[in-house]
Amino acid sequence: MRRLQWATDGGLWELDREAPVTMEGTARAVPGDPLPLGLSRGTRISRPKQLDFMHRFMASPLVPSFAGNPSNGGRGLLLHHAHTVHLLENWSATVLGQFHIQKFVSIIKERASNHLEKTSWPKTIAKHMLDILSLGFGTEFLVTPDSSFLLEAYDVKKANRGKAIFHHKLPKHNLTLEAAWPGLFVDKNGTYWDVPLSMAIDLASITAASGLSYHLCLQHNRGQPEHFGGDKMSDKPMSLLPGFCAKAAISIKKNVDLWRTKEGKLKMVQPYDVFLSDPHISASGIFGAVTGALLGDCSKRFFVKDESHRRKTISFSSQKNKFALFSDAFASVSFTAQHGNFQRPFLDLTRLNVRLDFPSGSTFVNGAARLAQDFYHSRQPDSAAMCAICPDMTVALQQQMCNAHA
Repeated sequence: MRRLQWATDGGLWELDREAPVTMEGTARAVPGDPLPLGLSRGTRISRPKQLDFMHRFMASPLVPSFAGNPSNGGRGLLLHHAHTVHLLENWSATVLGQFHIQKFVSIIKERASNHLEKTSWPKTIAKHMLDILSLGFGTEFLVTPDSSFLLEAYDVKKANRGKAIFHHKLPKHNLTLEAAWPGLFVDKNGTYWDVPLSMAIDLASITAASGLSYHLCLQHNRGQPEHFGGDKMSDKPMSLLPGFCAKAAISIKKNVDLWRTKEGKLKMVQPYDVFLSDPHISASGIFGAVTGALLGDCSKRFFVKDESHRRKTISFSSQKNKFALFSDAFASVSFTAQHGNFQRPFLDLTRLNVRLDFPSGSTFVNGAARLAQDFYHSRQPDSAAMCAICPDMTVALQQQMCNAHA
């Protein structure tokens, strides 16, 4: 529900997105690509903890997900279950299962239509067990009250996907070390890509809703990216090619409440989301700068001649040494209006959010300069320059229809 509060960061960092195409349930955005429409940010807790929470507190022993039509390379309707065992006070282990509904139905239909098949129904299902059931394992160890280590393995004996994450809370900072084999990424078109080995070190400041913040990240990809289903002829994203990428950003954010009220709430009724319980009208603005360095094949995106694919930033690059430096500014302005307290089970939340993004300051200045020249020389304004100064606008309307109590 608060997707638009972090979407600006998504243009700078490879944040996790919810992605039902694999058991781990998350994917990172391809560097330099905006957030694909229809995808939201993955939760900060691990997939085993998500499922365990739904089993315990939401009366959902089986959690469904949908990963596209199988005829188009998707996985169809899936059911998930996790069983967690606490081995010690600071150590837990989880077994995850994923059941492929549409594959199971296809096997049943094929067996029913084949009248010459002499194999019994249980043997037929057992023969295709690896096709309809995927297994995963995870373990989490709390090293200290502020440190945790997570190791996960998914699609065992099939895709053999793995991930290791070390998270440490520093004073007013979060430090994360992550390795994934393969690493799953999603581009702006919603196409998924596997990188054989992806490693990252991420340091982010923790600030209030308004104020100064900064973010540091070091990313390393090894191996050629491979297409994860869909069109095999798609061009590989150049930012996923092998190499190192270091980025740093600093930004300042200001939130302003134009109107907010706490009246109209039902007494002794817990809101479905305490952050969405106050009707309000608010505005926010973000301004910042980002700089980075790339070493390796991933720097090729700065050498392409096609202007539609080349990153329009202030940059210095050396094709011979496979090295590039870039820097740019960014800004975002958003407006939010909410009606309702999100306490009642029907029609108690209406929320409108409008956001204007200026993802590249250099592109904006370049376009403004070209338009100024056109007006000065009484020429017709260039359409490309007009597009360069126009912000990316996102409009989101959220309406509660019905909520059921667990």
